[in-house]
Amino acid sequence: MSLMIAAALTITACTATPTSSTVQPAVTPSPSASPVATATIDPAVAATTSAVESTLKTLVASNPKPDRETLRAALVAAGIPNANVEVSVSRTPTGLDVDAMEAAALTGESCIMGQIRDGGVVVTVLPVLATGKCFVGDAR
Repeated sequence: MSLMIAAALTITACTATPTSSTVQPAVTPSPSASPVATATIDPAVAATTSAVESTLKTLVASNPKPDRETLRAALVAAGIPNANVEVSVSRTPTGLDVDAMEAAALTGESCIMGQIRDGGVVVTVLPVLATGKCFVGDAR
């Protein structure tokens, strides 16, 4: 026990307490050193994103669970070329309604992805897959 006390005293005695403190001044970068983030949005991608979002919202307002062909027809009617539209299935293999439908509009190197779920619409922009398509698999 006395060995433990001696060891504790030795460790305590080895810790130094500073007698003076030095305060370093804060370094603030000059305004020219700060990076400026500017994002440029491709006008075609912005226009397609707007078209997909407004089309899906209009469609959902009249039918919260549209079928696959109705969704495809609405996007084509909005000016998106049929060859650039991909739509997920609206029914499961057992005949049930799916929880969410997804549609994609290929625009340049971007996929404008829209999802309909519970009467709501979410749209996002993702890169094109290596296959040149937006969806994985053959449900187009």
